[in-house]
Amino acid sequence: MGKTTEWQILLTNDDGINSPGLWAAAEALSELGYVTVAAPRDQSSGMGRSMPSDSDGIITEKKLTVHGVEWSIFAVGGTPAQTVQHAVLEIMPSKPDLVVAGINYGTNIGTGITVSGTVGAAMEGASYGIPSLAASLETDKKYHLTHSDEIAFEAAAHFTALFAKRLLESTMPPEMDILKIEIPAEATNETDWALTRLTRKAFYKPTKPDRESWNQAGSTGYAQETDASVFEPDSDAYAVLVDRKIAVTPLNMDMTAAIDFTSFDELMRNKKSN
Repeated sequence: MGKTTEWQILLTNDDGINSPGLWAAAEALSELGYVTVAAPRDQSSGMGRSMPSDSDGIITEKKLTVHGVEWSIFAVGGTPAQTVQHAVLEIMPSKPDLVVAGINYGTNIGTGITVSGTVGAAMEGASYGIPSLAASLETDKKYHLTHSDEIAFEAAAHFTALFAKRLLESTMPPEMDILKIEIPAEATNETDWALTRLTRKAFYKPTKPDRESWNQAGSTGYAQETDASVFEPDSDAYAVLVDRKIAVTPLNMDMTAAIDFTSFDELMRNKKSN
């Protein structure tokens, strides 16, 4: 639990309730207000904003002592987005002022954000009209599905709290619903940041299963793009991978293509049928 102020913060993630990244964020955010921690009971990376019908929705309240401070926490049997639903509808007495998702093991860059459970949780918060923040820390791929204590989250926690404070103190532009931040692995509290847009180049590329027959079990995997020069200079990927800056990307829930509707309407109506 954090300081009791007028600010109520919901903190969640997709790595699960026992993630060190979650707890680094919790401690930093507790300097801003009262932090309710509700996170998936299980590892839920790659869930996006999914709502599986077979999630059990069981909420287990636990007590956890972190650095001598006792926290009441809530483990939820569901995806990150479902966890946000349960927190807003059942756990918290009123709608939070801010939803924070993270700190994630590994970046969520480019159009692949729709796969991310971290961003999915922030999207679910935004769907309630709540300002939402998704925070991710660059890590080696081998750590992506772990709770490794080899990762230092201090700088990522610093910037998570910094941008959370900015969102709490300011009125977001009406065109913006979510703020996504990506922190380079070696970042410090003094690392510079840049406003960016999503790259449209694939950073995570699907890989086919390693199997001899379709009758064998096998799931697709992913590899990371190693040639950073393919990314646009104003993109989140370029900021993190080339400039080694924190990428700060404003997002919104309106996925309507920014095109000239009049011209497109004419194109569609004038198109000859086959």
